Amino acid sequence: MSAQQPSDQPVSPKRTRRDFLQTTGTVAAVAAFAPHVVASDKAGTKPAIVGEGDHRYECVHGWGELPKQIRWGATHGVTIDEEGLIYIKHQSYAKEPVMDAIVVFDRDGKYVRSFGKEYHGGGHGIDIRKEDGQEFLYLSDVKNRRVAKTDLKGEIVWTKDYPREPDVYENENQYRPTNIAFAPGGGFYIGDGYGSSYIHQYDKDAKWIRTWGGVGEEPGKMKTPHGLWLDARPGRTPSLVVADRANARLQYFTLDGNHIGFVDTVSFPADIDIQGDIMLVPDLHARVTLYDRDNNVITHLGYSPEWTEKALANKFEMRSTPSMWVDGRFVHPHDACFDHDGNIFVTEWVATGRVSFLRRV
Repeated sequence: MSAQQPSDQPVSPKRTRRDFLQTTGTVAAVAAFAPHVVASDKAGTKPAIVGEGDHRYECVHGWGELPKQIRWGATHGVTIDEEGLIYIKHQSYAKEPVMDAIVVFDRDGKYVRSFGKEYHGGGHGIDIRKEDGQEFLYLSDVKNRRVAKTDLKGEIVWTKDYPREPDVYENENQYRPTNIAFAPGGGFYIGDGYGSSYIHQYDKDAKWIRTWGGVGEEPGKMKTPHGLWLDARPGRTPSLVVADRANARLQYFTLDGNHIGFVDTVSFPADIDIQGDIMLVPDLHARVTLYDRDNNVITHLGYSPEWTEKALANKFEMRSTPSMWVDGRFVHPHDACFDHDGNIFVTEWVATGRVSFLRRV
């Protein structure tokens, strides 16, 4: 893994989207990578194809049939259960009506159920883990500054607000958890991405173990640890990989929080998923990247430097203007995950929400 050059500009631990503005200069830096080819039917009758070689995908944008009572806000998270049901978590800022923040679909995009009005306005990270034969959701709520463990229908097992044990917070306003990663043996890690840039580790009984990080550019420090994941790919020593977003890098740690190294071939990484040897990184700078087991870039899906510049231009005008969107291109990928067949779901931080299904071809 290679070292990442630090940003010139400091980022306050309380900032959220401003860090996005401060790193738009990285667009020029990533232009050295060859843009990924997007193939489409000139008549517009066939979905665009992105990727190359063994990693080509047909793009179905606007996936999922929403019920009338729900209007997408920013579609922040996606996860899939053992049955193959797809869970989308969105963040609506509408005052009325208060909407369910989690919507569940079957594999064909048909609505199954929804729940989570208590996360309205705060819907962010979402992941599933099976424990003693039962699957549970782990949810991050950036509005209410807490994480929750629930069953697959939203019944709460426990909730947690900011940890008092490490004595790094003066009050709850310094804490806004964005995502959770699972540790071997039933424990988990919480990334305080929109708060003070710490990682908090807990055991299988949800008891605090340790805290590390905080705002900075040096090894072990972070600026917006937005997403995180256990990297236990074959042939690798299990470790924690963090989307150190505003530092424009992935940062690796041992399972007890010691810095290992960086991956710097990202632009503005938002989250992580792994299937087999492949690591998937949705990047808020308008692309989705696949890495091999040695963290070499396989391909940037939907990427070109010119498109990225357009997506970031004019205070993110494209984010709120669906008429500017193009098949086979992404605006602001915020989360992504593999399904059981190796297809990919991508959710984006856009005002009206956007879910894309990338069918492997």
